[in-house]
Amino acid sequence: MVDYAFFCPLTHEGVLAVRGSDSAEFLQGQLTCNLNYLSNSQASLGARCTQKGRMQSSFRILLQSDGVLLAMANGLLEPQLVDLKKYAMFSKSKLINESAAWVRFGLSNADQAMAAIGLALPIETDSVVRTDTLIAVRVSPGRAELWVSAKQADAIRNQLTNKLQQANLNDWLLGQIRAGIGQVMPQTSELFIPQMLNLQAIGGVSFKKGCYTGQEIVARMQYLGMCKRRLYRLSLSSTELPKPGTQLFSRNHNSTISKVVIAAKADQSIELLAVLHIEAANSCDVHIGTMDGPRLNLLDLPYLLDRDKEIQR
Repeated sequence: MVDYAFFCPLTHEGVLAVRGSDSAEFLQGQLTCNLNYLSNSQASLGARCTQKGRMQSSFRILLQSDGVLLAMANGLLEPQLVDLKKYAMFSKSKLINESAAWVRFGLSNADQAMAAIGLALPIETDSVVRTDTLIAVRVSPGRAELWVSAKQADAIRNQLTNKLQQANLNDWLLGQIRAGIGQVMPQTSELFIPQMLNLQAIGGVSFKKGCYTGQEIVARMQYLGMCKRRLYRLSLSSTELPKPGTQLFSRNHNSTISKVVIAAKADQSIELLAVLHIEAANSCDVHIGTMDGPRLNLLDLPYLLDRDKEIQR
């Protein structure tokens, strides 16, 4: 379903801008990612945690003009904006909801269409190319985000329509699931530490950047190998799409073993990302909704967890 060339509007997310001369320094103490790694040609995933290391939000972050832009789930943007403003009071930083200023499209297998509008995007994940009014970000192999100023959105949409099929958001999320990229949604805010979403394996956590809110817990989990739950990809024979936060159960554990992160419809099934207890996943005994609910099957992720490699970021 996701192997064809398409584009779709990314209506499920908004854009939080942090602008001003202190924006990078301010956010460096708030986020899991290292803002020193960002450049005009490099973006990153990241998260913002509580003092206990639980993710309030996750996002894609990139430089723009006099600050940075963070794309996150719509329902998280305003709460994060309000909370971050408390900490930005004494810095030269301004926080703005810029969702109305940008239209974002997800593009799959669409490099030729991007090249036609002047964006030759490298294949490396997190690479960025720009024009005066367009930004393209490689989010995983074969997939990209196109950020368009609102004034240009209709014209760019028309150009994309001439070259690509327009899909619905489900197909974009299915590609995200197959890329193994988890995401905090309003229903799962403050439930997971970054390692539970494998965020450290896909470039969203830096262990060399120094202190940030929740850093002590996140680092301890990494260096001591204390995290007993992580992100898995699974399939489910059902027509009913589970919502983020839906509980998963294991008969072997006689209890809930965690929750759905995101889900999307595939050709003959549903595919999803979920945080599971490692022992329960290894036993291949995972049920949705109740202990007697439909059974899920484990699928492969496109990357491996490598603690030694991860701590080098």
